[in-house]
Amino acid sequence: MDFFDRAYFFDQGLRFECQRCGRCCTGESGTIYVGPEEIAPMAAYLGMPSERLIENHLYPFKGSYSIREDPNGSCHFYDQGCAIYPVRPVQCSSYPFWFSNIRSEKSWCALHRECPGIDQGRLYTKAEILERVHRAMKF
Repeated sequence: MDFFDRAYFFDQGLRFECQRCGRCCTGESGTIYVGPEEIAPMAAYLGMPSERLIENHLYPFKGSYSIREDPNGSCHFYDQGCAIYPVRPVQCSSYPFWFSNIRSEKSWCALHRECPGIDQGRLYTKAEILERVHRAMKF
């Protein structure tokens, strides 16, 4: 059975709209993968050369980079909101549709207690959710 063909608890879709609260960007430390193709758009958006973006905000990770974090675990680009929201990495833009969050209804409900965007905004179809999961799985 194919990844896209089987039944899931979200067959009828899930609602999500980022509230830009920063809960997923702050607190616990973690890896924020930035693919090689994501560096130039981020640098251009910030109005700096890619080399400066890498030097000041990224560190080497798995053949590319990860975003540095502040000592408290917060993303380097989070300060009362995401400074790179329109060009944020796929890892960020695919949230909350990560495998760990949608592998069961129980996982999704647990995330609901942490993320105020769950059950808000537009309805994502099963296909859209699985596409985001698939993109995010490279991390």
